[in-house]
Order: sequence, then structure tokens, then C-alpha cells
Amino acid sequence: MKHGGDLAEAVARHGGAREQWLDLSTGINPRPWSIANFDDGLWQRLPSRSDELALQEAARAAYGVPEQVALVAAPGTQALIQWLPHLAPAGAIAIVGPTYAEHQQAWRNAGREVVTIASLDQLPDDARHVLIVNPNNPDGRIASHNELAAAAQKLAARGGWLVIDEAFADVDPAISAASLAEQWPVVILRSFGKFYGLAGVRLGFALAPAAIADRLALALGPWSCSGPALVIGAAALRDQAWAEQTRARLRVEAAALDQVLGGAGLELVGGTSLYRLVRCPRALDLHAALARQQIWCRCFDWSAELLRFGLPADQAGLARLAAALAEAGAAVSGLTSGRCASPSPSI
Repeated sequence: MKHGGDLAEAVARHGGAREQWLDLSTGINPRPWSIANFDDGLWQRLPSRSDELALQEAARAAYGVPEQVALVAAPGTQALIQWLPHLAPAGAIAIVGPTYAEHQQAWRNAGREVVTIASLDQLPDDARHVLIVNPNNPDGRIASHNELAAAAQKLAARGGWLVIDEAFADVDPAISAASLAEQWPVVILRSFGKFYGLAGVRLGFALAPAAIADRLALALGPWSCSGPALVIGAAALRDQAWAEQTRARLRVEAAALDQVLGGAGLELVGGTSLYRLVRCPRALDLHAALARQQIWCRCFDWSAELLRFGLPADQAGLARLAAALAEAGAAVSGLTSGRCASPSPSI
């Protein structure tokens, strides 16, 4: 699987109608912020400058962005991921991994030398830039502000950038390192769609020193975000009561998911409150067994022992997963850790 969230692949492989599937392959909040109260006129006019400014103001407050740090809105963080390798000063990049694969792909497609490192303290001498996903996807590792600041200082001396992808930082605002961009060439990416459950809106942000932000804004061009994205994004980001309630709810629901996964004999090895990562040496067999029951979780090209599960939307979905895991465990002999055989090469 290259990405989660594409049920077309699941349906093509295993059949059934899309609505019959329980999609747990993403880290997107399954209970989104409501867009029910927006009128149809929103879709009929061009985005306005006032809408852009309102979104920036809401994002600055929601993400705790210092006034000295600039903010650029984009049609999803993926657009920013694609642009950054073309705008950053020449030089190699070290990526803390394994992590979200699109980062490495984008820098390599731009002709950059890419090296993978396990942690920031392994920063190579010849890397001008560093990219880290924080919290990391899929294992949820969190680098401290001190670690990030030390790396940013080293890279500044090399004329390079520290890129921090905070796509899942909404679950705990204390994670954000936005303040580092006041002093060093730090670019922080924020994703709107995951925490707010509105991935289809295609909205993301870059927080950076003004010189870097200006280059990004110029590359993106005018009207880079749709009018509905600007207005919906601003309203959702201003709804701090919803955000606080959602953080608390996600913690409870992640704990309930842990109970189901652990009860099935799976070893929890990380994640955030939007997704959980488990280890099972027969993970690919388990992935296929769940897919035959029309439950889609996330497997990885780089590991045959890991699966990622997003949150079910309700108790019915959680109960369905528990029942499916029990049935899959019976079908996949020796499923639990310590008793698993190697994955079947046919899956």
C-alpha cells in the first residue's frame, strides 16, 4: 500500500461495495467538524483576500504561531511537500525515518541526495537539510524542542533548513515547535484535514521565517486554496471548544482501540490518538484476513511485521473490528507475537 484511504484498491482486490467496508487505513478523525451550516454561495465566488486573511488569523491563533513567524496556506500539505525540494538551497537532505514516504520521494524527484537517519543525533556532516515528521507517522515518536532546536542551529550554520511535518500535532498543541522559526530557518507543515476530519477540503499550512514563506507563496500563486477551504478552515480553526473536546474524545477512543488490538494478541508499538501501530510477524496475513472481511487497515512496503489502525467512527465499528480480529486469529494460525511464522510470500 502506498497510502491509506483508497478503498478502490481494497474493493478491486477483495470485492464488495464501498459502503460495506470499514476503512481504518488512515489517521483521519472519523468524526469530522461539521460543515452543515455553510450556504451554496460559497462555491460560486472566487476566494477573496479577506477570506485569506481570516484563515491566516485563525490558523495563527489555533497553532500558536508567533507574530514574527509567517504563515502560508496551501491546497493541502502535499502541495508544500512537492514544492520544498525545489525552493530550498542546494544540498543533500537527511530524513528521520522510516516515516511518511512522500517526503523522500519528493526530494529524490527533485534530484536531491537523500539519506535516512534513525534520529536527529545521527545528523550527517554533509547533509544541508533535515526533515522530521513530529509526531512521526506511523510510530508516533516525538522529538523534544531541545532536540529540534539543536538540529536547527546546526543547519542554520550550514545555510540549510529544518523541515518539521506536524501533520498530527493537533492532538497535543504542546508538540508544536512553531517558535523555532523565530530564530532559525525552520519550516513547519501543518495539516488541517486529519484532526478536523476534512481531508477532502485540501488545506494545509507552512509556518516559516518571512523569506522562506514568501518563496512558498510565490510558488503556489494566487487563489491556491479554494474559497470553501478558506472559509471552512477559518471557522473550524476558531472553534477551540470543539478542538479541546475532540482531543479528550480521541484519547478515550484510542485507549478503547488499544484494548481491542491488545485483546487480539497484537503488540502495540506506537502511534498517536488518531492511529495505533501494532506488530505481528504475520502482519501481511492478518491484513489480508481482515480485508476478506472488508476491513481495511494500513500495511507497509518496508515492513512485513507492522500494521496501522485508524479509529473506528463508533462502537459498532469497534465491535466489528474485535469480531473480525477474533475470526482472523483463528484463520491465521499462530497470529499473536511470539508464535507467528514468517509472512506468506503469496500475499
